[in-house]
Order: sequence, then C-alpha cells, then structure tokens
Amino acid sequence: MRNTARWAAALGLTAAAVCGPLTGSAVAAPASLYAPSALVLTTGHGDSATTVTPERAVTLSCAPTATGTHPAAAEACAELRGIGGDFATLKARADVHCTRLYDPVVVTVQGVWQGQRVAYERTFGNACAKDALGSSVFAF
Repeated sequence: MRNTARWAAALGLTAAAVCGPLTGSAVAAPASLYAPSALVLTTGHGDSATTVTPERAVTLSCAPTATGTHPAAAEACAELRGIGGDFATLKARADVHCTRLYDPVVVTVQGVWQGQRVAYERTFGNACAKDALGSSVFAF
C-alpha cells in the first residue's frame, strides 16, 4: 500500500507541474513557443525507488523561466540546460571524500524535459555521495 501512495503522490505532483501552467487563459493561447520542461524530483532513504518512501519532493519548471518549489530553481535549470537534460552525466567532484558507510539515498526525476518524457532514478551509497555531485539539481 505504501508504494501505491508514493506513486499516487509522485503522479499528482507531476500532473500539477506539467498541467498547472495550462490552466486559465494559457489554454486558449500558448504563452510561449518554448518546449515544456516540468519535473518532479524526489529523494529518500532506501535501496530503490520501488521500496523507498520519498522524504522530500520538489517541482522544477525551466521554460520559459525557472520556477517551482526547488530552492535553487534558476541554478538547477542552468545546469540541466548545460548537460542537455541528461541526469546521468552529473558526476561527483574529485575534491570530496565520503565515508563508505552504506545508508542508501535514492533520487528520482519524473516529468518532461524540453518536450521529452523523463524518468530517472539513481541510488547513492549515502547522503555524502549524493551531495558530492556539487550540483544544485539534487540540492533540496
């Protein structure tokens, strides 16, 4: 039952992030010619997204401007534009050294990036390994 609630919450946030800008007058006339970029990012402790309960979730919309509940929306959008929305290319900084304590942290991304559907999941050995990315994308 816990997985059902987690997926329902993630889908609800995704729907709100993607469809929210379509309410009101934007339905009749598009506000811009930008491809949609609306994401829901989650993080939680566990081995995989199917077994973890999200502890934190934020929304991030990058077109035409950076908005959402992400605490560093502008920086995260700039980083994602720089890597073409490919989350797998986010690498750890070489100057950060983490312990090998295994306390897995899972991050997920669901939504749309520049008009293309995105589904990403990554498990880090611990919170330090996640934070070692030196990226504002998962800093929430």
